[in-house]
Formats: sequence, structure tokens, C-alpha cells
Amino acid sequence: MINALAHVCIETGDLEKTREFYCDILGLQRQFDFQKEGKLFGYYLKICEGNYLEIFPASSLPEGRNPLKHFCLETGNIDVVIRSLEENGIEHSEKKLGADNSWQVWCRDPSGVDIEFHQYTPQSLQLLGGVCNVNW
Repeated sequence: MINALAHVCIETGDLEKTREFYCDILGLQRQFDFQKEGKLFGYYLKICEGNYLEIFPASSLPEGRNPLKHFCLETGNIDVVIRSLEENGIEHSEKKLGADNSWQVWCRDPSGVDIEFHQYTPQSLQLLGGVCNVNW
């Protein structure tokens, strides 16, 4: 049912320093940017085929707060995931096509960790690259 860990989302107080660390130091490639009102709002970094880091700015990161926002699992059939969640009484979001052109649905694990499930489409920016304009 689950194919891979699709991405891990990290909040940062400094987008540029975070980019320098992951791209310049660790050698990851920038896959696509998120823009909001024409300005950089975050980005996807390619670890390897199908595995990414998703980076967004945090208005503030209080000392001791974990910057891990959520993690995402890739699936080949998001409807099977939804059916399994429902059969097990797990509350979840509605299925929707995200701004990155990937199907998504969200739930929380028993510890309260947010989990996103992705099913890529032929138009998914994770596969094609480009710019993802957001309004959220």
C-alpha cells in the first residue's frame, strides 16, 4: 500500500542558510520553489528519485521546538489508503489535488504527528520541476 517516504517537511528561521546547508554542503538539488504573491515561500530539495525535503519559513522557532512539521508517504493508490483509514476509524482530510498537482490526504498518527499521503500524477511538480504558486 505504501511505496516510499515521499518527503519530510522542515520549518526554518532562514530559508537561505537552510538552502546553503542542504544544497551547497550536502549536495541536494532544488527540485521546485513555492511562491506566494510572487516571492519565494519555500522549496523542495531532491534527495534522490522520489525522496525530498520540503522547506518552509517559520515565523519563529521557540527554543526547544522541533522544526519537523509533518512527513509524507507516497502511495500508488490514495483511494486504498483512504479506505484503510476509514475502515480503522482514523479521521482524515478530504482527498484533494494539491498545488503541486499531486493527490493528497492527511491524518494524524496516535502521537499527534501529521502525516500527508501523496499520489503523484503525470503533472506532479515532484516529477517535472517548475514553480508551485500557492495561496495558503
